[in-house]
Amino acid sequence: MPNSFGKMFTITTWGESHGAGVGVVVDGCPPLLPITAEEIQAELDRRRPGQSDIVTPRNEADAVEILSGVFEGKTTGTPIAMLVRNADQRPGAYDEMREKFRPSHADFTYQAKYGVRDHRGGGRSSARETIGRVAAGAIAKKLLATKGVEIRAFVTRVQDVAIPETVLSEMPFPSPGQIEASAVRCPHTATAEAMIERIKEVRAAGDSVGGVIRCRVRGIPAGLGEPVFDRLEADLAKAMLSLPASKGFEIGSGFAGTLLKGSEHNDAWISQDGKPRTATNRSGGVQGGISNGEEIFFNVAFKPTATIMLPQKTVDAHGAQTELTGRGRHDACVLPRAVPIVESMAALVLVDHWMRQNAQRGTF
Repeated sequence: MPNSFGKMFTITTWGESHGAGVGVVVDGCPPLLPITAEEIQAELDRRRPGQSDIVTPRNEADAVEILSGVFEGKTTGTPIAMLVRNADQRPGAYDEMREKFRPSHADFTYQAKYGVRDHRGGGRSSARETIGRVAAGAIAKKLLATKGVEIRAFVTRVQDVAIPETVLSEMPFPSPGQIEASAVRCPHTATAEAMIERIKEVRAAGDSVGGVIRCRVRGIPAGLGEPVFDRLEADLAKAMLSLPASKGFEIGSGFAGTLLKGSEHNDAWISQDGKPRTATNRSGGVQGGISNGEEIFFNVAFKPTATIMLPQKTVDAHGAQTELTGRGRHDACVLPRAVPIVESMAALVLVDHWMRQNAQRGTF
């Protein structure tokens, strides 16, 4: 179904931006995993609006309610249903969008597909849908943590303000504190400060910017993923490209690898402490669609936020040429709030493949 993701660890999200609430049902989570609403809330707080002066000021606490599947602080093995109620709704800001299609939004395509649309904030196409992904991702991250897996996503570029490549390539695995130290979630202090200034400058002009998020995962064993259609990098790509505003995905050397010869690009095998390791990691931790035990790393590109506070040409539902200026409360740059969403989707993919591998190998 189009609102569900995963094969063994499955999530189904539901709800609209300006409806009563949004949420998720998680099916396939093993029983007896210790989890609390506070742990899930901590991840949602990283995604919620209003957390700094460079994101949308919409005032939503995004308080999670666990409706089922958790008893006395542990999962029961049954479906876990979670709800976040919408509180700070201002659907009136979207009245003009009832007839006019916003440039680079899903308005026209949504109408073409269904013949009807919820114009209040985009309905299901709103980024508010990702609340369910982050809530489910908190559970997936907790499962992975029991196996020693760590996931860190962080902003590496906002428009043309980027962490220098020489710094990025040598950067140690960042700690949560290093990432959360700045509102933009970039662990390189000088670059983070420049990014924040760029976002504020663009926001003041009524415009928006995009950029790139890198995700790094360590502790994944070799053997996860499939060699054909369900390649690990293919499922990661699908997960990331299913996010609102995402426009590109690359793993390992990515497009830069096309500039190298095979002799320069290949990751040579070496023996380290009696175990196979690669001398380099241009594969990004995945070879032949299957994890090789090295650190998994990939980049996700996000476009500039489509809603801007400047006049734009558009057409209305009757095909007439008109003009539209954005209203409501929106991010001038989606990247800071997208960081926990990228981590969550990575966790969901990895947990699902880990469970599939255990089932295939007959290990429990």
